[in-house]
Amino acid sequence: MCGIAGKLYFDPKRPVEREVLERMNAVQAHRGPDDAGIYSEGPVGLAHRRLSIIDLSPAGHQPMANEDGTIWIVFNGEIYNFQDLRPGLLARGHRFRSRTDTEVILHLYEEHGVGCLPFLRGMFAFAIWDGPRRQLFLARDRLGKKPLCYQWDEDAFRFASEAKAILQDPAVPVRPDPEGVSLYLTYGYVPSPLSAFQGLCKLPPAHYLTCRDGAVEVVRYWRLRRDRKAHRPEAEWCEEILTRLEEAVRLRLISDVPLGAFLSGGIDSSAVVAMMSRVTQGVIKTFSIGFDQPEYDELAYARRVAERFGTDHHELVVRPDAAAVLPKLTWHFDEPFGDSSAVPTYYVAQMTRQYVTVALNGDAGDENFGGYDRYVANLLAASFDRWPGAGLFRRGIRWGLRLLPRSGRRTSLLYRGRRFLDGLTELPERRYARWICHFYGDRKEELLHSEFRAILGEDDTLEVLLAAYRESDAPDFTDATLAVDAALYLPDDLLVKVDIASMAHSLEARSPFLDHEFMEFAATIPSDLKVRGREKKIILKRALQGVLPDEILHRPKMGFGVPIDHWLRHELKDLAYDMLLSPRARARGYFRPEVVQRYLDEHTRGRTSWHYLLWTLLMLELWHRTFVDGDGALAAMRQVTQPAALPVAR
Repeated sequence: MCGIAGKLYFDPKRPVEREVLERMNAVQAHRGPDDAGIYSEGPVGLAHRRLSIIDLSPAGHQPMANEDGTIWIVFNGEIYNFQDLRPGLLARGHRFRSRTDTEVILHLYEEHGVGCLPFLRGMFAFAIWDGPRRQLFLARDRLGKKPLCYQWDEDAFRFASEAKAILQDPAVPVRPDPEGVSLYLTYGYVPSPLSAFQGLCKLPPAHYLTCRDGAVEVVRYWRLRRDRKAHRPEAEWCEEILTRLEEAVRLRLISDVPLGAFLSGGIDSSAVVAMMSRVTQGVIKTFSIGFDQPEYDELAYARRVAERFGTDHHELVVRPDAAAVLPKLTWHFDEPFGDSSAVPTYYVAQMTRQYVTVALNGDAGDENFGGYDRYVANLLAASFDRWPGAGLFRRGIRWGLRLLPRSGRRTSLLYRGRRFLDGLTELPERRYARWICHFYGDRKEELLHSEFRAILGEDDTLEVLLAAYRESDAPDFTDATLAVDAALYLPDDLLVKVDIASMAHSLEARSPFLDHEFMEFAATIPSDLKVRGREKKIILKRALQGVLPDEILHRPKMGFGVPIDHWLRHELKDLAYDMLLSPRARARGYFRPEVVQRYLDEHTRGRTSWHYLLWTLLMLELWHRTFVDGDGALAAMRQVTQPAALPVAR
């Protein structure tokens, strides 16, 4: 994995500034510490930071050119079938100077142009400068594993793996986007293609972009079909799940550097380790972290799986200095990011990188097979909707929720019960938003300052989710919800978290469940074999019977969280008060200070739990201070100061 960046002036006589390319490259050094390269000719410049995984020789240096130097590429990711594609290209007369997958993409483009994308199996974000056509071609993998953002104005087009690289160009203004901020408050992340920065976009998954003669066009090239359900005996489904998962794992073991696996002790990461044990000869290295709060600690489960497969297991109990790690996370994530599981992901990546350069994980098992409680809640709520007195009872729930206390423990019955009842107050098409959104409806309206509401106009952030439902070709509501998560939560939360947290430590993360052929297969499985009644991941668990220990298959799902409820009452209490109620935060005009004060007071006194909402607000304020405020943070960043040195002033 690597970091890529570039700039193209629309005036062919205007040379690109090499110093800008150098700054763009340097600020992404964590993505590729092994090598750096720049290509510039006239109005175009490409920059690359390399994390060497395959063909560690200088032949893998990027930017890389074709045989006659007319077409250039910068590439981030891994193409797992590149060895299968190479012979056909050789037969057509292409000459190779390396053993890399990068060069395969380059020659595929020579053969097929933008039609090269269907041939690629893997994770990727790349840019190709086609000199003869004077065209820049950008592409992102089908599921959004690798990031790619861009910005353009009347003079130039810019792109990079991370937004902070684009911000290295002094010609790029740094302004928060009100719509992006509003979307963040709703979802806890900013869905593609928008970003938190005005004028800066993220290329959505399964899309490519062409820039030619000042015109920019974005095109979708793949869609996950859910309308092709198959009906087969359960035993056949189980057999094919294991066969295809084993293949996806085997493909992701291609590496010229040490390799291991994240192991939480959950079903998905355990299944990946089980498949690794089938197709590898040596001892697998596995990595787990835990916390000293029992409801957040999964180390015992991870140990059980490690013992089952005889792995070389490494674990770490972390007592993180949350106030110290938050500025680092903010710097790496570029945008406000409200998913607190970024903290443990950052720590497990940090530990893992001490031993290996590549780590497999179990990401997307839940999205493929229905692993979240909200899928069960949807089915239960559908039964409620069929009850004749549902409308009257819904009004009663709204009144009763005012009397019900809040719990900060995600695993408690009170917490889950309250979330479920809260969703029942909505009609079906908006219920899912109540379960997954951070600030939504009356709560968001109460929070926002009247002047900020006037700037935004009508809050239509929910339209992103509703549009994802409408665009789905799923035959039932469970499948449609899986489609929504694959379109929004998966690429813009989960995969962003894993990419940024791992690349912060120059670690490559690979996800077998995200293999697009595996996902296409999983989408053909009827939803009642995934979620039924109160059971989740039904067919996956049955496929893994006898492969994983029973206590792993039937253990309660814990997620990958941190005790932010506790932190905001203790370690982060002063930081939260100082930042969220500071004159600077008030001057932004986003929120009503008295509402923020009430959230803080009620939470810290233990009267209720507003931990998710407060964390969302805190990460937004940290982002503002790091990237937007004129207090030296941006100047330091443009001088390629490392994150530890960035000021986070109160």
